[in-house]
Amino acid sequence: MGAYTPATKTISLNDLGIKNANIRYQSSPDELHDITIEKGQGTEASSGALAVNTGEFTGRSPKDRFIVKDNITKDRVWWSNINVPFEPDAFDKLYNKVVDYLSGKEIFVRDCYACADHDYNLNIRVVNEYPWSNLFVYNMFLRPNEEELANFSPEWTVINAPGFHANPEVDGTRQHNFAILNFTRKIALVGGTGYTGEIKKGIFSALNFILPVFKNTLPMHCSANVGEDGDTAIFFGLSGTGKTTLSADPNRRLIGDDEHGWTNENTVFNFEGGCYAKAINLSRESEPEIFDAIKRGAILENVIMDDKGEVDFTDTTITQNTRVSYPVYHIENIQVPSIGYNPKNIFFLTADAFGVLPPISKLTPGQAAYHFISGYTAKVAGTEEGVNEPQPSFSACFGAPFMPLHPTVYAEMLSKKMQEAGVNVWLVNTGWTGGPYGVGHRMQLKYTRAMITAAMNGSLEAANKDNYHIHSVFGVQQPRVCPNVPTEVLSPRKTWNNDEAYYKTAYKLATSFADNFEKFKDNASEAILSAAPKTAK
Repeated sequence: MGAYTPATKTISLNDLGIKNANIRYQSSPDELHDITIEKGQGTEASSGALAVNTGEFTGRSPKDRFIVKDNITKDRVWWSNINVPFEPDAFDKLYNKVVDYLSGKEIFVRDCYACADHDYNLNIRVVNEYPWSNLFVYNMFLRPNEEELANFSPEWTVINAPGFHANPEVDGTRQHNFAILNFTRKIALVGGTGYTGEIKKGIFSALNFILPVFKNTLPMHCSANVGEDGDTAIFFGLSGTGKTTLSADPNRRLIGDDEHGWTNENTVFNFEGGCYAKAINLSRESEPEIFDAIKRGAILENVIMDDKGEVDFTDTTITQNTRVSYPVYHIENIQVPSIGYNPKNIFFLTADAFGVLPPISKLTPGQAAYHFISGYTAKVAGTEEGVNEPQPSFSACFGAPFMPLHPTVYAEMLSKKMQEAGVNVWLVNTGWTGGPYGVGHRMQLKYTRAMITAAMNGSLEAANKDNYHIHSVFGVQQPRVCPNVPTEVLSPRKTWNNDEAYYKTAYKLATSFADNFEKFKDNASEAILSAAPKTAK
C-alpha cells in the first residue's frame, strides 16, 4: 500500500493561461522531498520527514478568504464576515496576474481527487509554485492509480502561488495574501501565503457547498473511525480539541481525521487521502500512531530542530500551530477504502478552558443541534496576541470558516441523519478540570479515551441508564459512573471544591453561549431554542 504511481502522460497548462512553464507533472514524493532540499526550501529531520517553514503565515488567514459572488452563489451563500463576496471581474483580473506570474517558471502539477466514495469523486488538478506544497497535495488528497490517471479529466483546479503578492488597492483583496473560490470557473486561487492548509481547506469549502446543494449529502468537519463490529464513530471538533488524536485509536480503524461526507445511504466517506495533525507537544507515549507516522514522506511545518535533526515538539518559537502532514497509509490501522457504515456515536469535542462542562455528557436531539450550531471551544492565554485569560470561541458546525451555507442548513441535515440512524450524541470536554485554565489542569487523555470507549461499547449507557445527573446549568445528561474513570472526575463541580466559584463561571459561559446564538435564533426551531443553557438562577 502507498506505492507511488508514476505519471504516464505529459500535460499542457495553456488552457489555464500558464505559458512556457517547466512542468514537473506527478512527481514522486521522493523527488519532491529531494528537490525541496536542493532548493534550500527545507531540511530533513532525523525521522526522515521533510521539515519546512511556511514563511509569514503559519496558519490560515480567515479574513482573506473570499467567494466569487456569481449566479451560482449569490442567492445560496450565507454572505457574512466569514463568507466575503468577491467580484467576478476582479477575480478574472487577479487570476490573469497569477498565471502570468507562474508562466515561464518551474512548477509542480498533480492530478488527484477528493471523496473516497466513487459516487462522489471530485477530480482536482493542483498547480504549485513550490515542490513541498506539491508533496503536501500528494499526502492530503486521494491518489489516482495508473488507469485513473491515464483517463483523468480535472473538474476543479487549484492554483497555488505563495510567492505572488496581490496589490490590495488594485486587486480588491484585503492584503497581499488571498484564498478565493470561484464556483462558476471551478477554481480555487491561493496566493501570498505558503501555509499549505489553505489548499486543502479551499477544496473542503468547495465541497461544503457542492455536496449539500447538488448531492443532498452532509459535509462534516470531523474525524471518523470504525470498530471491529463495523460501527462508525464521528468526532466533531475545532483545532486543538483532540479530533485527530482521539480518532487514531489502536483498537479501531481510522477512516480519516478531518473532513467527511455522510450520504443518504448512511455511509461516511473521507474527503482526503492523508492527515494534517497538530504537532505541538507530540510524543510517542501520548500519541504513538501520529508520532510513528512522521517518517520519510511526511512534512513537518514550522517546527524547531537541533543540528542533528531532532525535533523539539514543545518549542513554539515559530508558532503554536506546528503541523505534520502524512499520507493516511503511514497509519497502520486504517479502513480501506476510507468509507464507514452504520454510524452509531457522534462526539462533539470541546476544550473548555473554563473547566465547567462535564468530561462527557449525553445530548438530546435538540441539544445536539444547539451545540452543533454553536461549535464551542475556548482560547487559552498565549495562543493569540491579546488573549490573557480563557475566552469562549464559537465556530458554527465546528467549522464556520469553511461553511458557505447558513449553519442551520447543515444542522438540519445533521439532525435528520442522526434521527434516521438512531445515533447517540455525546459532548466531550477535553479541556480543563478542577478549575479554569491557570487553576485546574487538562483532562487526562487516558480518561477521555476510556469515556469514549465506554460510550462506543455501550457500557456507559448500561451503567447509568435512567440515572444520569441533569446538569443544572447546561441541562446535559451527566453520567455518574464510567468504567476505568474515577467517579470524582465525572462531576466538574466536585473537582472544583468551590461551588460558588464553579456556578459563577458556569453561568458566565452559559451567557456567552446565549449571546453567540442570537444571530441564529430566527432560523432555529423551538426544540433547538429550548436546548439553550440557563443563564440565570
